[in-house]
Amino acid sequence: MAAKTANVLARVEPEIKEKAEAIMSKLGIPASVVINMLYKQIVMTKSIPFSLSLPAAPMARDEMDADTFNTIMQNGLDEAKADHSRPASEVFADLRRGL
Repeated sequence: MAAKTANVLARVEPEIKEKAEAIMSKLGIPASVVINMLYKQIVMTKSIPFSLSLPAAPMARDEMDADTFNTIMQNGLDEAKADHSRPASEVFADLRRGL
């Protein structure tokens, strides 16, 4: 007779695990159910049920035409005028943390 369940062992970053488990707790769903749902989706779709792709690398200035460059610059200026910015110290702190 086959076993009804099998164990899955995975290493996860502690901070990610904590945040994910907090969300699952609010939803009332244990991690084992979420993992089982993921596995079932993989079996049903014969694929990973979300996109796995690398983001496009930003274009270098010499790869852009004048219109593209001007649009990017105008968007930046518009955001600055609308005060959609963050202090540089916060940005650098995020970069140091790898965010």
